[in-house]
Amino acid sequence: MLDLIQISAGLALLYYGGNFLVTGSVRLARSLKISPFIVGATVIAFGTSAPELAVAVLAALDGTSELAMGNVIGSNIANIGLVLGLTALTCTISIAPDRLKRESPPLLLASLLILVIAWDLQINRVEGLFMVCLLGLYIWRSFSHKEDFSEEPEEEAPLFLGKGPAFQILLIVLGLVILVGGAKLLVDGGVGIARNIGISEWFIGITIVAIGTSLPEIVSSLIAAKRGHGEMAIGNIFGSNIFNILMVLGLTATIHPLQIQEPIHPDLIITFAITVLLVAMIAYGNHSLGKRKGVILLLAYFVYIGLKGTGSL
Repeated sequence: MLDLIQISAGLALLYYGGNFLVTGSVRLARSLKISPFIVGATVIAFGTSAPELAVAVLAALDGTSELAMGNVIGSNIANIGLVLGLTALTCTISIAPDRLKRESPPLLLASLLILVIAWDLQINRVEGLFMVCLLGLYIWRSFSHKEDFSEEPEEEAPLFLGKGPAFQILLIVLGLVILVGGAKLLVDGGVGIARNIGISEWFIGITIVAIGTSLPEIVSSLIAAKRGHGEMAIGNIFGSNIFNILMVLGLTATIHPLQIQEPIHPDLIITFAITVLLVAMIAYGNHSLGKRKGVILLLAYFVYIGLKGTGSL
């Protein structure tokens, strides 16, 4: 009963937190004259990766590195297949060709990097520090690029309209805190039910915990897309997957080296493959994601989960 109450409360917090986060982020982007994509790929991505960071660090310190790695791998796959799949089903989202050309290499390189580094089933402190340094380079690169600010749609929620940049930053922080709190309640409730049933730690990490910690991305992307800020939704996923790899695994391995017992090689390959699939579908399809591509992404995700659930992968 307590698990169901936690899940219900988590859903309510996610709804309100997502609205605060997107509203504050859009207005901050306008105020600072920067691209909503950059806001989504950095500010929102950092905040929505906080649940993954908390889960991974605690799992590593508890000696369950499989849960930490499974959380990140499962979350990145869920971000692309589930989050962007659901968002694209709701409304078509697009990205400018020059922005895709500039922003897709970091995503592809980060996905390839974790495939190479984790192939030997461990991430040591040196590798972790290297990943953190790459994260710093990515953030610097994102904000140092000069953007021609293009006007985003004016229609938005009337929530706290007319407030200045400082208030919008406060609104973003509040939204992130509420989102993380909501995600934690959902994860705790879901994991409690799964453990009572007798599901393995690896499967919990790569499914329930991964989906739960992707809920901030799902909520913020759906709300952003619904309000006409498609680039912010895509930027959120690009940035979140990069932050999951470089920040979450990098910091976690720096604090406590990861030693993985599970054979995760198929999952690493699938993580890179679905990332390549996403970039290819955007690049060779009018630089947008619509309903048909959303269905493809969702099918890819649920086939993966199905194979994991049956032990075929």
